[in-house]
Amino acid sequence: MTTLKFNQPTLKSLDYFLDNLLNDLPASRTNNTYFPAVNIWETNDNYQLEFNVPGRKKEDFKITVDKNILTVSFEKNEEQKEETKQFIKREFIAQSFKRSFTLDEKINIDSIDAEYVNGLLILSLPKKEEVKVQPKEIAIK
Repeated sequence: MTTLKFNQPTLKSLDYFLDNLLNDLPASRTNNTYFPAVNIWETNDNYQLEFNVPGRKKEDFKITVDKNILTVSFEKNEEQKEETKQFIKREFIAQSFKRSFTLDEKINIDSIDAEYVNGLLILSLPKKEEVKVQPKEIAIK
């Protein structure tokens, strides 16, 4: 069976969880590190990774594969604007992040595809074509 391992953010304690429950609803955060929510599923032909990252620009994402480690990162590039309004509460976040996934040898690294649509970064990781041995009848001489 093909496996896809990924880094899972962990909470340090129950107190931390309870103290930050409401702040962490939009995404997972530990030690002020932001981890966007990711759905991973498998089809017959590929794996799909779906990152929930609304309000970003596709140019700010960086996706690399090095030694079977897939890394997806987002670098927050803030523009310096002069604000005339004063926020009472600000929940929209576009923090930088970096997530890494260990890829199985059955994934075709050269054919990984990504698209950013309606706030979702969707990666398609196609499986390699497995060499199937066709049964062959041997004629008796």
